[in-house]
Amino acid sequence: MDPSELMRPCWRGQRGRLEVWYTTLTDPATGTGLWLHHELVAPTDGSPAYAHGWAGVFPVDRPPVLARFGPAPWQRPAGDTVFDAAGVSMTPSRLAGAAGEVSWELAGAGGGPPLYTFPRWAWRRQLLPAAAIVPVPAATFTGQLGFDGTKLDLVDAPGASARIYGHGNARRWGWLHAHLGGGDLVEVVAAVSMRPGLRRLRPLPFVRLRLGGVDWPGGDPLLSALSFHARLDLPRWSVVGGSGDLRVRIEVRLPPERTLAVDYRDPDGALAVCHNSERADAVVALDRLEGGAWSAERRWDLSGTAHAELGLRH
Repeated sequence: MDPSELMRPCWRGQRGRLEVWYTTLTDPATGTGLWLHHELVAPTDGSPAYAHGWAGVFPVDRPPVLARFGPAPWQRPAGDTVFDAAGVSMTPSRLAGAAGEVSWELAGAGGGPPLYTFPRWAWRRQLLPAAAIVPVPAATFTGQLGFDGTKLDLVDAPGASARIYGHGNARRWGWLHAHLGGGDLVEVVAAVSMRPGLRRLRPLPFVRLRLGGVDWPGGDPLLSALSFHARLDLPRWSVVGGSGDLRVRIEVRLPPERTLAVDYRDPDGALAVCHNSERADAVVALDRLEGGAWSAERRWDLSGTAHAELGLRH
């Protein structure tokens, strides 16, 4: 499917829905990370839907900066615009806005084929409590970013734009997006559902590696997720598992001095807190089974360039 189509709003007026568009990137010149989070909330009690969000900036020489925008009444945008509220707008290829001391005007290019972290049917039919997709997994962004009295000119900053749609945030979750070089990337969503009967289960990790243009594991991501295990803690969390003769081991670290704690509200008003860093560290190790033993195939050590978070209920 065309990435532009996957970016369009899914909400059709139902109560108790949450829709998210988020973009993350790393400035190659300065190492600064950026997190733009756009959100539509349709409250469970039937109150009018509203739009809000935030911008998080992660410079290398000072603490991260968070600025919120909205809430504002939701109005379905026209044309190719997918979000337009509180002075902030987003299309599949442009992001613009201002919040507090943060401002941005960015144009995206490229991106590659969409990355289906969850099964395609889960996104199309909305049968799960929530689903995520990455319509633009490997874009570059060029433009201006202002924050805390600093102005940056970004040129070909690698990043991605992704989506979430469902009934609310998970009970507990981990997320990782990282560019591995040469067009390769990794995307992980590991979560525990809020649904009764599911909330007591272990985290279910959806893992996708795109290597040489091929997505691994193949097949249905939900079935593949059953072969992975996640441990979700702060400041470190991990995922391990495999398919066929390949196994991946992923370690993520969220350094406290490079991490923002941001509170979320579900459509029913319940509170969750996300610990996010666009300057996280990660190790991704790919092993191959040969002669009954695992041997190292490839390894990526990422320092300050991984985009990651861990969400909790307190």
